[in-house]
Amino acid sequence: MVSNGSKWFQMVQRLFKMVQDCSRENLPGWSNVKLNVMSFLNDAIVSVVKIMPERLVWIFSKKYIAGRELSDALKVTAEFNAQGIKRTIDLLGEDLTRMENIDIYKKEYLNLIQATSKKALSNSFSVKPTMFGLLIDTSLCYRNVRDLVVAAASKGKFVRIDMEDSECTQKEIDLYKRLHFEFPDNVGIVLQSYMKRTLSDIADLSRLQPAGSVNIRICKGIYNEPPEIAYKKMEEINKNYLEALEMMFNSGIYAAIATHDKSLIEGAIRLIEKYKIGNERCEFQMLYGVTPELRKSIVEMGYNMRVYVPYGKDWFNYSTRRLKENPKMVSHIIKALFTNN
Repeated sequence: MVSNGSKWFQMVQRLFKMVQDCSRENLPGWSNVKLNVMSFLNDAIVSVVKIMPERLVWIFSKKYIAGRELSDALKVTAEFNAQGIKRTIDLLGEDLTRMENIDIYKKEYLNLIQATSKKALSNSFSVKPTMFGLLIDTSLCYRNVRDLVVAAASKGKFVRIDMEDSECTQKEIDLYKRLHFEFPDNVGIVLQSYMKRTLSDIADLSRLQPAGSVNIRICKGIYNEPPEIAYKKMEEINKNYLEALEMMFNSGIYAAIATHDKSLIEGAIRLIEKYKIGNERCEFQMLYGVTPELRKSIVEMGYNMRVYVPYGKDWFNYSTRRLKENPKMVSHIIKALFTNN
């Protein structure tokens, strides 16, 4: 007996094949129809993926995640280090409301810091404050994250405070400021160019002492925010991105340029050349499994590159978010599902 899920996938497979066949025929007016059909397929896959068996979702996910265990992250990090590429390792999980899980995540991070140091790996760590109680108790979150920074600093390593949605923005900036006061060389923050407040945040952070110690990763941003506080048009987001990067260069801020957008990379390189920014003041950052050829070309030009490596047992939610952000992967996951039965 064929399950309802199997019937649904068979239907999607037939529809996907129809889209491909009609595309090859180059029928008049087909391009608009194709966009609408593919949009429907993208939305359908994303809405259903959360109820799919994990073994099927893993077919898509393994391209973007080092693995489920700490040993997987260490292996992938060592492989990239051998290519001259640094890593930032992230334990997957966020937005905790249960106190008991905080200790689990904290213990795993402490083990990770110890293990990477023992193996002499070139890496930093990314930390989501909501995993450590940011939305429960900001003082509790500070104590937990500080313990991680203390451990990392003792090994000469660096912790990046990830940016989450607008509910967390000011809380996470305040957390960074507090940690930066004590560990200026071992902690950084993330800002998002689609947020309208970003330029003022850069101006504010640039005043932190000692001069030149501020370290910011600039990215576009992925959360769905209201238009009152966030740009919605891509040209506005990209314009703000390059303005933010230029402001960082002019303020002596170390810039972690996180993007896979070729136009932004080209714009960043123009700014690097304009202001004669050396590798000691910036690096490019990319996600594991995304645009490897573009990543390779940047490395070959002599720029620093750091790759974000997520791992952990909470990989499923990260995978569905990657799918939402990159709907082009819908075609690949459908092909993989049916090719591998």
